[in-house]
Amino acid sequence: MKYDNLNRPFWQTKTLDEMTSAEWESLCDSCGQCCMHKLEDEDTGNFYETSVSCVLLDRETCRCRNYQNRKAQVPDCVQLTCEMVETVRWLPQTCAYRLIAEDKDLRWWHPLVSGSLETVHEAGISMRGKIKAREDQLTEPEDYLAYVTKAV
Repeated sequence: MKYDNLNRPFWQTKTLDEMTSAEWESLCDSCGQCCMHKLEDEDTGNFYETSVSCVLLDRETCRCRNYQNRKAQVPDCVQLTCEMVETVRWLPQTCAYRLIAEDKDLRWWHPLVSGSLETVHEAGISMRGKIKAREDQLTEPEDYLAYVTKAV
């Protein structure tokens, strides 16, 4: 246990690997950042964010349109694990999984804190309004270069 106070919410009292499946899933704030394509420079190892989304990402809600069956439609969809959270460099600084792994608290706009699914969008954290293309609209790997937004 991270804290002894049992009156605290689960994300303040448990580590990621102590959470139930439901608790783990509720940490996702539906920002959609994980569902955006990233490019890795093979020479430097640097990552670059793009404004290209997964075909399943809903542009308005920033949630997966077929979460339960996503791997069947998108075989390379990344399933976050406790181990990955601590090692992948492309997770956003605002990601709840990353924050908990770093022993930090959730931000005010996280739905578990605010009680609203809209605050992540209101705070400008989500990908709502930032998606310029979907992966199925691009044909060549080089096409992604036109959509690079920033280095991670």
